[in-house]
Amino acid sequence: MTIKYYNKLVRDKIPAVISKSGSDYETEVLDEKEYIIKLNEKLNEELEELYNATPEETIGEIADILEVLYALAETKGITVEEIEKVRLQKKEERGGFKERILLKHVVENK
Repeated sequence: MTIKYYNKLVRDKIPAVISKSGSDYETEVLDEKEYIIKLNEKLNEELEELYNATPEETIGEIADILEVLYALAETKGITVEEIEKVRLQKKEERGGFKERILLKHVVENK
């Protein structure tokens, strides 16, 4: 018997997947504070996976990041629609990133 420790936040259906495979597991339901901490850890994990993703894996990794971001937003009572509204407002006011502009420096003339 081998025990592999994870101590990380997983998607809701993962325990059922583990059971179906015939393995045993232990889980715990987190309180709000610990949940937010683990969501932030998960976001860092998913970002690292995106950095190392192959072109074929990229869309799945972006989807994972969005899922974590949506969960974080939900903890603050923010909906996906609200996020999209603010994103579009900011894009209208300040633009997006399509032009690939790198700001090197600013000389303030005061």
